Amino acid sequence: MKNVNFSSRVILICLLFASFGLSGCIPDPNYPIEPEIEFLSFIVDESENAVLSIHFTDGDGDLGLNQSDTLAPYCSTCEHHFNLKCEYDELRNGTWTHIPLIPAQGQVPFYYRVPRVEPSGTHPALNGTIEIEMNTWYLQSDFDTLRFRMTLEDRDLNISNQDTTQLIVK
Repeated sequence: MKNVNFSSRVILICLLFASFGLSGCIPDPNYPIEPEIEFLSFIVDESENAVLSIHFTDGDGDLGLNQSDTLAPYCSTCEHHFNLKCEYDELRNGTWTHIPLIPAQGQVPFYYRVPRVEPSGTHPALNGTIEIEMNTWYLQSDFDTLRFRMTLEDRDLNISNQDTTQLIVK
């Protein structure tokens, strides 16, 4: 399987506040070591491209992967190669149905490699926004309502909470 970004780019917005240690008046952020995510928005433009925005925090600052992170457990065939996974669900006859995408069958999962983020300052905590440009974001289907369920994984393989987009109608 090719290690391709599947026509989508992952962009990490530089809204990272890694340390507030310069001032004694502002306390260091206190986040758990597991990443936490919160869905912000899913915006489709006039060209039918979409941008998914997610807020994140990580208490120990070990978020993201370098392009050179290709040895186990991050190898291209390893479970942890992608650190941001967006699962695709469709609303079918009133029930949310997960649609598994299988690369061996020519289907492209909505999985991404978020680049490594280095904390600045003396405190390792991170928070910021991840934006994913999704040039292809829906499947050809008889059903027109979908959503994505997202999780984020850090380098210690801690998995975040799962969050879900709003209802998306094609």
